[in-house]
Amino acid sequence: MAQSKKLVIVESPTKARTISYILGKGYIVEASMGHLRDLPKAKLGVDVENNFAPDYVIPTASRKVVTKLKNLYADYPELILATDEDREGEAIGWHITKALNIDSKKVPRIVFHEITKEAVEEAISNPRKLDFNLIDAQQARRVLDRLVGYKLSPLLWKKIFRGLSAGRVQSVALRLIVEREREIEKFNPVEYWKIKVDYQATTKGKFIAELATIAGKPAVVNNGTTAEQVIKDLKSQSAVISKLTTDDKKKFPNEPLTTSTLQQQAGTRFGFSIKKTMMLAQQLYEGVSLAQSGHVGLITYMRTDSVNISSRVITEMRSWIEQKFGASYIPDKPAVYKSRNKTAQEAHEAIRPTMPSRVPDDLKSLLTPDQAKLYRLIWERAIASQMAPAILSQTDVVVESGDKTLITQGIQMKFPGFITILSKSPISESELPYLEQNNPLKVNEVLSEQKFTEPPERYTEPSLVKTLEKLGIGRPSTYAPTITTITTRGYVKKDKRHLLPQETGVLVNDFLVENFSDIIDVKFTARMEDNLDDIAEGKKQWQEVIGEFYQPFAKLLTDKEKNVVSQNIGEKTDEICDKCGGGMVIKRGRFGKFLACSNFPECKNTKQLNKETNEPEAVEVVDTVCTKCGSAMVKRQSRFGSFLGCSKYPKCDYIQNLTPDSGGIGQNCPKCDQGQIVERRTKRGRVFYGCSKYPGCDFASWNKPVDEKCSTCGGWMAFVNAKSAPVCQKCGFVDKEIKAEEA
Repeated sequence: MAQSKKLVIVESPTKARTISYILGKGYIVEASMGHLRDLPKAKLGVDVENNFAPDYVIPTASRKVVTKLKNLYADYPELILATDEDREGEAIGWHITKALNIDSKKVPRIVFHEITKEAVEEAISNPRKLDFNLIDAQQARRVLDRLVGYKLSPLLWKKIFRGLSAGRVQSVALRLIVEREREIEKFNPVEYWKIKVDYQATTKGKFIAELATIAGKPAVVNNGTTAEQVIKDLKSQSAVISKLTTDDKKKFPNEPLTTSTLQQQAGTRFGFSIKKTMMLAQQLYEGVSLAQSGHVGLITYMRTDSVNISSRVITEMRSWIEQKFGASYIPDKPAVYKSRNKTAQEAHEAIRPTMPSRVPDDLKSLLTPDQAKLYRLIWERAIASQMAPAILSQTDVVVESGDKTLITQGIQMKFPGFITILSKSPISESELPYLEQNNPLKVNEVLSEQKFTEPPERYTEPSLVKTLEKLGIGRPSTYAPTITTITTRGYVKKDKRHLLPQETGVLVNDFLVENFSDIIDVKFTARMEDNLDDIAEGKKQWQEVIGEFYQPFAKLLTDKEKNVVSQNIGEKTDEICDKCGGGMVIKRGRFGKFLACSNFPECKNTKQLNKETNEPEAVEVVDTVCTKCGSAMVKRQSRFGSFLGCSKYPKCDYIQNLTPDSGGIGQNCPKCDQGQIVERRTKRGRVFYGCSKYPGCDFASWNKPVDEKCSTCGGWMAFVNAKSAPVCQKCGFVDKEIKAEEA
């Protein structure tokens, strides 16, 4: 038994690798792979009659990890918990102690905002105990969401159709998207005209000014007739510069990034989904390999709502800025920012680089392109926040033409300040010719453009996150899973960058708004977040908060179960069931409308409907025999595309992927060399590639194979991602001669 080493448990293998590199040989660092215990999937798992006691179980996927950690703990009984510093991390640490049968109150717990040598060693020297207020807040959220989801979802199955789900935060997000869509549908555009004049100021200089007021009131030109008269007046009336002012304006940098603003900026600038942004940020936080520097964490913890930066790091930033640009580029006093989020935990830090001097250009070759983009965004925003403001020379010009005034503005950079560090400048300079007050002007041209007011824009992932944060709904750790849930459920579809509600999402939303308006009310959900914050601060007991919510909720649930009429009883049609002779009715399912026998459940016959005509889809019989029962096979459709199914379904449930001619990618199987590679999907919709000879050949790969052999070892090649060159899956050789577009 080697008791000289200490056992450190974290969440992920990458984090474990980075911390192991920092701590050295005196420590064994292992990953719990997230929560070791959770509520059971098959039942509610909350004893509502016994003060909402959770029934935690060890999921099947975690059992091997638990066994491994128990064995390690037997050899190295000095245990240290080093999970992330938030409620989720605190709860993960607590579940680790429970799974290993350890006294939770005696285990050392270390916390750090960044995975660097200094931060980890300082944390090791100053351990604390588990914070049960944070654990209770996480338990409260988990139990609350379980009660809402597991109680509401079965009601949706009964009253609408099976397979639906509801959630406390996801349903509010869905409501926002549906209501925005209805605003757009009801919107009536209003005509208006923008009118500008191209003026000649001197023999060589000219500028364009925009109509601002008519007779001392804001200019309202809402039809062509009015526009024609205004244009006529501007051409015929004399014009003069009535006011000319030039002032220096300061442009201050933005505060450093929080989880919300990181997600918004990455989505807006790079088109990253919220999920992708958080995945990349997690990689940068947990550590990447930097050659001789080893495995290094590049940014601080990425789930935070604070805009603070530690005084030590501010000193480092100011020193680096002064050395790089000079003393004029740092303000006299360090910039201090205050969060606009009233629930922000100011003891935490904003997202920033762990080492300010680690310049993005120096890391570009060591990071993936997307990692490099996100790191640059974080680094620039943090460094800029401690730089001097930019100074702009702003000239405002007012032109008088009869009873009308027109305005224009010129902006020139006098001192760039923080803008020097940014790869994308927030300032657009505009030059004006030499102008003097009271100088008469000549009209070169009157420019007019008919426009119409635009409806509110559909939500994108970044704008939805911004709205949720503004309304106080959810917290940094909840934004990504909330949006992922409503999209994977099919309630919302991404069209380019916009979130569009789908028919199923609208049905679910309308049902919940009509029957559970208080539960998915924006203000109610925000108040519940405040209650969870109070639990985290020790101001409230979590069982009391859950009890105040659950009692009226359970009563309402019982009432709706009895009195709400089912919405999926079926719309009668003239179609006759070819199995039993009964009538066919139109019903809804997760993937749209379909025909079902009215004698269900005695007869389970169903048919697909054409989405455009609502007519039954003709069944296409193919020249293939079911290998299970010998009946003919027919071509069917699913949400993932076409497949072959037995014509005797549901008596025979045999299905088969389409042949390569219909669904293959035109490449031989690298394992058996007889079948063709076909694109397939898992139950959750993730694409993978398999052999058409399955189950005779069990080849499967997440990466798309290439019909080329490795020139080094003869192994099979595959594209690891859409932009990379193919990589040998045997020896790792990268064939840069083959372009990714060939995939």
